[in-house]
Amino acid sequence: MSATEYDYDELGLVAGLEIHQQLDTVTKLFCNCPTELREPEASTRRFARYLHPTRSELGEIDQAALEESKVDREFEYLAYDTTCLVEEDDEPPHRLDDDALETALEIAQLMNMSPVDQAHVMRKIVVDGSNTSGFQRSTLIATGGEIETSDGAVGIEDLMLEEESAQRVAETEDGVRYSLDRLGIPLVEIGTSPDISTPEQALEAAERIGMLLRSTGKVKRGLGTIRQDVNVSIADGARVEIKGVQSLDDIDDIVRNEVARQVELVDIAEELADRDASIGETRDVTAVFDETDSGVIRGALDSGGAVVAVPLYGFDGLVGREIAPDRRLGTEFSDHAKRHGAGGIFHTDELPAYGVTEDEVAGLRDAVGAGPEDAVAIVADDATTAETAIEAVADRATTAIEGVPEETRGANDDGTTRYLRPLPGAARMYPETDVPPVEPDPSDVPEPELLTEKVERYQDEYDLDAGLAEQVAYGKRMPLFERLVADGVDPTLAATTLESTLTELSRDDVPVENLTDDRLVDVFAMAEGGDLAREGIPDLLTALATDPDRSAEAAAEDAGLGSAGEDEVRETVVEVVERNEAQVEEEGMQAFSGLMGECMGALRGKADGDLVSRLLREEIQKRA
Repeated sequence: MSATEYDYDELGLVAGLEIHQQLDTVTKLFCNCPTELREPEASTRRFARYLHPTRSELGEIDQAALEESKVDREFEYLAYDTTCLVEEDDEPPHRLDDDALETALEIAQLMNMSPVDQAHVMRKIVVDGSNTSGFQRSTLIATGGEIETSDGAVGIEDLMLEEESAQRVAETEDGVRYSLDRLGIPLVEIGTSPDISTPEQALEAAERIGMLLRSTGKVKRGLGTIRQDVNVSIADGARVEIKGVQSLDDIDDIVRNEVARQVELVDIAEELADRDASIGETRDVTAVFDETDSGVIRGALDSGGAVVAVPLYGFDGLVGREIAPDRRLGTEFSDHAKRHGAGGIFHTDELPAYGVTEDEVAGLRDAVGAGPEDAVAIVADDATTAETAIEAVADRATTAIEGVPEETRGANDDGTTRYLRPLPGAARMYPETDVPPVEPDPSDVPEPELLTEKVERYQDEYDLDAGLAEQVAYGKRMPLFERLVADGVDPTLAATTLESTLTELSRDDVPVENLTDDRLVDVFAMAEGGDLAREGIPDLLTALATDPDRSAEAAAEDAGLGSAGEDEVRETVVEVVERNEAQVEEEGMQAFSGLMGECMGALRGKADGDLVSRLLREEIQKRA
C-alpha cells in the first residue's frame, strides 16, 4: 500500500492530542519513595495480584475494563528496597506532592490555562495490571488554554496531574510482570481540543507543547518519559484513540496512516454492503485437519486442542486487503484473537499456505457452507481459547460490515497501529476518598522562561553562537548549565563540555549516563579553582564515568590530572624545545604547531592550552 496524501479537509479529519509527561520530582505523587528507575535485577522480592473491574458510583461497569477482565491473567510485581506500602496498595496514599503541583501550575501558565478552585483526586479504573490498586489516581488542575500553530490556534482543554503506571517488564507463563519503580512518578496529561486538521499540524502542536514542558526545566528526559496519544477521526469514520506514541517525529505518520486505515475500512464497508455480507455461526472444524501437515495446526491438535472456524459470507478477497502499510483487514481480526490468548488466525484469502493444502481449504469451505464469494477464518489452539478467540474475530468482522469501530489502538514502531481495547467511558472514573482536595494557588508560581527565549538570552548574555545556544537550551542538561553559570563557571566552557565533550565521550562508549549533576559540578569547581586544567576535563569525566563512586578529587589524583603550575609547565616546554632545537633553529615560529601538540601530550592535560601556547612562543622566540 503506497502512501497517499489525502484532501484532509474534504475527508473531515479531526484530531486531538493527549501528552503525558513525567515530572522530575524527588518523590512520587502520593508517597515519599524516590522517582529513580531501577534495574529489574535489583528487585528484592515479588508478589502477585489478580484484578477485577468495579462499578462506578452509578452502578455502571466501563466496557474497556470489562473486556480487559475477560483475559484471565496473574500480575506479578517486582518490589525493591525503596518500595513502600502505598506502592503495594497496602496503605492509603499520602497527600498530593507539593512540588508536582507547583510544576503543573507552571505548565498551566505557559498554556494560558485557568487553574481550578479546588482539585479533587479521582480514581480511573485500570485492570491491565499496570496499577496494583486496579485504578490510576488523576487530578484536574487547570482548563481552558491554547497554543499557537502555523495553521491556527489549538485549544488546550485540560491539564491533569496523575500517577505514572508500573513498568511492563515481561510476559510470563501466567500473565504479565511489572516493575514498581515507575509506579507513582508524577506526570501531567495535557489534552487538546479536536482543533487539529492535518498531520503536519498535529506534529507542530506536539512539538510546541513539548517545548513548553521542557521550558520549566522540571520534567524528566529520555526514552519513555514522554508519551503522546492521538485521537483521530474522519467524517465517515469513527474516533480512534492511539496510545503510546513514543517519538514526536512519528505523530504525523501516525495520523496519515490512521486516516488511510479509516478510508480503506469505509471503502470495505461499502463493498460489503453491496455484497449483502454477513457473519455465520462459529463451528468446530477439527476433523478437516486430522491429517494436516501444517505446523501450527498440528501442534495445537497434538496438544489436545481444536480448530474453530467462522464463515464470513461475502468477504472473499477483502480479508486480505491492505488497509495500512503491511497490515490487512485480516491483521485486525488477528489482533482481536490475540487479545484472547490465541497466537493469531488463518483465513482463506491467504490459504493454501503455512502447510495448509488446497484439499484442506476445500474441506474447510464445505464444512462451514462457504462459497467462492465467501471467506473463512480459523483459530487453532486449546478448545477454550480457540472458541473465545474466534468469537472475537466474528465480532470484529461484524463491525467491518458497519464501518470503522471506535476503539483504542496501540502505536507500532513503523507508524501503524494495532487494536488494544474498546474506548473507555465515563464509568471508569469515581472519587478518591483517601486523599483530601487541595486548593491550587498560582499566585506564587513564577512563569518559566521559554526555551526560545533562553536561546536568545544565551547568545546575548553569554556570547554563545546560535547553534550552541540552541543545543544547550533544548538539551536535557539545561538546568545544570544554568546552575553552573550561576556558580561562576565560564558559560562557553560549561556549554561546550555539556553538549560537545559529553557527546564525543558517549560516541567513544564512555558511560556518561553515570555522571550525575553533582559530580559534574565537582569537576567544574576543580577547573574554576585552578586544581584542574581545562584540557584535563575529558580525561577526568572519563575516569568518573567509569568509576562513579570515586570523588572528583580522588579520580583526578589517581589519573595524574592535577593542574600544573607555571614553573612546571615552563620546564616541560623547555625540554620539548631543546629536544627539537635543530627544527626550531631551521623553522622558527613555523615549528610552533608540531611542538604545541608535543607539549600538550607531555603535560597530559595538566595545563591550559593558553598557558602552554604563551610559554612555547616565548621559548621559540629566544632561539629563533
